[in-house]
Amino acid sequence: QVQLAESGGGLVQPGGSLRLSCAASGRTFSRDFNFKMGWFRQAPGKEREFVANIRWYGGWTYHADSVKGRFTISRDNVKNTLYLQMNSLKPEDTAVYYCAASSRANFRVDDIDYWGQGTQVTVSS
Repeated sequence: QVQLAESGGGLVQPGGSLRLSCAASGRTFSRDFNFKMGWFRQAPGKEREFVANIRWYGGWTYHADSVKGRFTISRDNVKNTLYLQMNSLKPEDTAVYYCAASSRANFRVDDIDYWGQGTQVTVSS
């Protein structure tokens, strides 16, 4: 089992920045080559969508086109913590952001083994 706990959401003006954190605990996964963690988001009335992920062993990252150049995913192996630095935020980034973890080959919603509880990000003036 892996437990995920997000923090860092809030209200920010357009153009502003936020950093989300996700603390992971439970099983040891540092040597699982396939283990990935990442972020999804879900806006009201919309489906949950992929934002970014990172392969824990090796640190390779992948970002959705909608956030590329504005958001950066990273992780701290010692603290077992995942981050999402969000810059140049737009109103359309408003959503509940979910931390996710999986050892499956793909990282789609149906492939996720563990979810966090979600943290609200609101971008508004």
